[in-house]
Amino acid sequence: MATDMVLHVSEPDADLARLDDLARSLRAELLEVDATRTVVPLETGQAPEGARSGLAAAAGALLVTVQPQLAAVVKIVSLLREWLVRGGSEKRIRLEVDGDVIELTGATTELQDRLVTEWISRRSHG
Repeated sequence: MATDMVLHVSEPDADLARLDDLARSLRAELLEVDATRTVVPLETGQAPEGARSGLAAAAGALLVTVQPQLAAVVKIVSLLREWLVRGGSEKRIRLEVDGDVIELTGATTELQDRLVTEWISRRSHG
């Protein structure tokens, strides 16, 4: 058994190419975490006719499969928060696990820290 996490990276005024670059950068870092099993582009359905692949991927979206332990989720969330702080842009990540969603930003506010702690706590009870 594993835990699937859906990540949507966004940035104000980013075009599809920029979102793809951000997702690739994040994917490379996620693959370095020992708790990570797979990181693939999130497929959204059939690709347009003539595309190389039969499936379309959402720009800036990743499907991350991690070990089913809470510690794995904590590692991934920590990496996401560190990644958001780097680069100085206004990147955001919408993170969803089993329908439970949290929006992460590069802000290091007390409120965001509390929200992340509460979100992770719900994962330990679910």
